Amino acid sequence: MTNPNPAFTPSADLARPTVADAVVGKPDMPLFIRKPTTEDGWGIYELVKACPPLDVNSGYAYLLLATQFRDSCAVATTEDGEIVGFVSGYVKAAAPDIYFLWQVAVGEKARGTGLARRLVEAVLTRPELASLNHLETTITPDNQASWGLFKRLADRWQAPLISREYFSTDQLGGEHDPENLVRIGPFDPQRI
Repeated sequence: MTNPNPAFTPSADLARPTVADAVVGKPDMPLFIRKPTTEDGWGIYELVKACPPLDVNSGYAYLLLATQFRDSCAVATTEDGEIVGFVSGYVKAAAPDIYFLWQVAVGEKARGTGLARRLVEAVLTRPELASLNHLETTITPDNQASWGLFKRLADRWQAPLISREYFSTDQLGGEHDPENLVRIGPFDPQRI
């Protein structure tokens, strides 16, 4: 009989290369990409708060992402377990070849390392997500960092990028910029 409650592993231990999906960054500051855990929820929340203009959701929402959606999310940590990057998303139930990316955040300490791209690609190359060939997200018209990231991904994957208005300011309560739906694909998973 298997134990339904696996042994607890602290976040700092999870950051070690033997557990990480990928090791990126610079020689003097390696970053470890892995699936998130319950222990990461609050750290993810704090990271997103430090990354304007991202919308900050509740700590509870990030705990749910780190547990219920962990197979389609990733965190990046320093050697001591500090969370410096996060990507969240899910596979669309009605379109299992589409990954919808909800948020990507890179803390100031890890900027300029290509971490955002590496986080996205770490998720999309997981064996359990092998059927994906499209990526969708929403971006506000003025979020130049996100537009730049997704244009670079489309170029890198040699896939078309299309965009259209998705949510208007009125639909978002009048206090939020409109969101464009951005789609990359189809892409060849072998190019990632």
